[in-house]
Amino acid sequence: MSDTFCRDCNSLTEVVFDHRAGDAICSECGLVLEAHTVDETAEWRSFADDSNDNDPNRVGGPVNPLLSEAGLSTVIARPRNGGGASSEALPSSVGKWQGRASNPDGYLLDIFGAIAVMADRLGLVTTIKDRANEIYKKVEDQKPLRGRNQDAIVAACLYIACRQENKPRTVKEICTAVSGATKKEIGRAKEFIWKHMEAELGLEMGTIHAEDYLRRFCSNLGMKNRDVKAAQEMVQNTEELVIRRSPISVAAAVIYTINQLLDEKKSLKDISVATRVAEGTIKNSYRDLHPHLARIIPNWFANEECVKNLQP
Repeated sequence: MSDTFCRDCNSLTEVVFDHRAGDAICSECGLVLEAHTVDETAEWRSFADDSNDNDPNRVGGPVNPLLSEAGLSTVIARPRNGGGASSEALPSSVGKWQGRASNPDGYLLDIFGAIAVMADRLGLVTTIKDRANEIYKKVEDQKPLRGRNQDAIVAACLYIACRQENKPRTVKEICTAVSGATKKEIGRAKEFIWKHMEAELGLEMGTIHAEDYLRRFCSNLGMKNRDVKAAQEMVQNTEELVIRRSPISVAAAVIYTINQLLDEKKSLKDISVATRVAEGTIKNSYRDLHPHLARIIPNWFANEECVKNLQP
């Protein structure tokens, strides 16, 4: 899903793609924003145990400016045993010399592959994967990263890429897609790359706000659209306050507050699991917001009496 402007809702809403019909549908009102979208994915499938030598690819790989020669180098496949006359005609010396030649992009291709796997596990879009590849390549060119925990470095590149693309993920969320690095190791790698980017490359990580996490957390809890809109308006109102809490904690506290005003309440444990914020942290953040609830909770969502009844 992605955010697109809906002319009926007159706002940015999440769009659901029906790949079978080729329709882009607004998740709020159900309006078909675009019909008969062209599917640009491959129209064929390949399997590892195919016995024929027919390659369904009609073109080579895409140009990659991060690789030497833009990734347009030629690789000659080795003949298969019993491949027929075409494979027998291929000189064996060609494959031998190709094997001796060094591939300067082999290391980067492995890293880019690891970034793609982690990004797929997190459901990240292509632009974030490309940005993570770019961050790794820039840092690698200035200061080699070999010898460090590559899982932590890759995870840190994805974390920074998410923030730069205004689609931030928490470190705990990044950890779910990594098996060879701990949260502490990812944090250290993030600080190393961030300081290096600021000092030598002049790049910024990007700021994060509680609103950046809120919609995804609400989706994890299965909240209704009306409740989500109230939470979004409330979290926007908190920007005017001086709350010394992380944006993730504020987002979790806002969801907890809105949940207290609902008939069907989610438990504090459910909110903690969905947001990956400790129950105690949510309660403490809620107490910081409590004196200001009358100002930040939308009037159309709850009246003054309901707000006063909320316990600190």
